[in-house]
Order: sequence, then structure tokens, then C-alpha cells
Amino acid sequence: MNLNERLNDDMKQAMKSKEKFKLTTIRMLRAAVKNQEIELKRPLEDDEVLAILSREIKQRKDSLQEFQKAGREDLTANLAAEIDIISVYLPQQLTEEEIKVIVQQTIQETGASSKAEMGKVMSALMPKVKGRADGKLVNQTVQQFLQ
Repeated sequence: MNLNERLNDDMKQAMKSKEKFKLTTIRMLRAAVKNQEIELKRPLEDDEVLAILSREIKQRKDSLQEFQKAGREDLTANLAAEIDIISVYLPQQLTEEEIKVIVQQTIQETGASSKAEMGKVMSALMPKVKGRADGKLVNQTVQQFLQ
């Protein structure tokens, strides 16, 4: 079952069990996917749907940080719940240690030795961690290793 079908099935299940918040969140995800399909004029592949879900969760995490800084606890609870729902559809996220190992391997593969070659490392690295790691964390890790 692909991600699009899974979203549809989960939306139907949320309707049946009257889980309004989950239903609203899944509908929002489906709308984002549908908008992309309309834009591209074709059905999306799983990796494209995954990219949309990753973007949606990143937006919510960024908003959550801002709301926490502003002391808006009323909004943080909803965002945290949305993040939990969206996380179910994403692959298991890599730990910092796993990211460090992949970064070290990629640096060795590319032969990079300075920050000037960071672009080369990042272009080789991102396909390996796509959807499984936050790009910001990956970038910081690469910077640590390329002094």
C-alpha cells in the first residue's frame, strides 16, 4: 500500500471513529498532496509524498518553537498533536549517532577535507538520508567534521 492509499484509508477510519482532530490533520495532508498532483498534472510517487509530509512536519516544528518562545501554550498542544499524527507516515528517523556515521562515510567517499567542499559532501549525503533526517541537523554535523 502506498502512502497516498494509506492516507485515504486512515482518513476513512478517522471518519468512522469520529476522531475530528486526526481527520482534520489527514485532510490537510491530503490537500497538500493533491495540490502537488494538480501542479504536476500526474499522481505522485511515494518519495514525492514523503517529501511533502517532511515539509509539513518541518513547518509545524518551526512553528512549535516560535509559539513556545512566545509562550503560546494554547497553540503548542495542537501543533504537537499534528506532529505526532504526521510522524506516523514518515520512516524511522535516524539518530544523531547514525547521522554521524553516514556523514563520516560520505566525507571519506567524496575525499572532502575542508568546508569549501561542503557542497560536494551535502549533494552526496542528502539522497542517503532523505526523509529520515532533518537537513539542518545533517548540515551541522557535516560542518563539525569539516573544520
